[in-house]
Amino acid sequence: MAFNLHLIITFLALCLFQQCTCTHVKSLNASLAGFQPAVATFYGAPNGAGSDGGACGYTNAVSQTPYNSFVSAGNAPLFRKGLGCGACYQVQCNLGPCSGNPVTVTITDECPSCSGAVHFDLSGTAMGAMAKPGQADTLRNMGNIAVSYQRVPCVYKNTNVAFKVDPGSNANFLSVNVEFENGDGDLNLVELVPARSTQSITMNHVFGATWSTNINPSAQPAPYSIRLTTEFNKKLTVPNVIPVGWKPGQTYNSNVNF
Repeated sequence: MAFNLHLIITFLALCLFQQCTCTHVKSLNASLAGFQPAVATFYGAPNGAGSDGGACGYTNAVSQTPYNSFVSAGNAPLFRKGLGCGACYQVQCNLGPCSGNPVTVTITDECPSCSGAVHFDLSGTAMGAMAKPGQADTLRNMGNIAVSYQRVPCVYKNTNVAFKVDPGSNANFLSVNVEFENGDGDLNLVELVPARSTQSITMNHVFGATWSTNINPSAQPAPYSIRLTTEFNKKLTVPNVIPVGWKPGQTYNSNVNF
């Protein structure tokens, strides 16, 4: 009986070791690959950009170069009360209609009603791009689908950071929407530097990718340089990007990027 009991204990131990080892290898591979589980849906037109800019304030830029409609709304962990605007992610699925190839999307909107720990509400264009040829509509019609995602650097070739001045701005108040940041993509701090000054003015985060500050044009004249700090503390100073005679509603393109 003792011999048989020893064999049983040994057999159980080997099985347990094998199970633990396999589980460890699977989790290690997932960690090395960088992909984590999430949920995805799509919104807007089947071949559209979700919405015209949404909560990040990018307006119709989401359907144009460099975003080209490859955008997504995100739930709270992705949107981060607007501080997640501009971050880039690869998203892929492995269901029947899926190609298995990841698509890269930029967070441009909020999905406050999205469920799950991480939920991408993709544009119809981005959702369809994950499908095999001829299967885009089938995939979009599946509703909530399981996906994998990972954070990736934003890469906007031949594109520099741009600043869209809010139409509500005036000589004593400047509000800008910041677009097209390479690398981290999102911002944690934006500072305004007036002409002939080394003292920066910390701008307030208004919503999405929009930042604002009060200004005294006589004491703090244009042109204005803008200093950007990303989520992971990458810094970039954009010199004299808001010119003398700047106008509300205008977009000012810089000649630099991260």
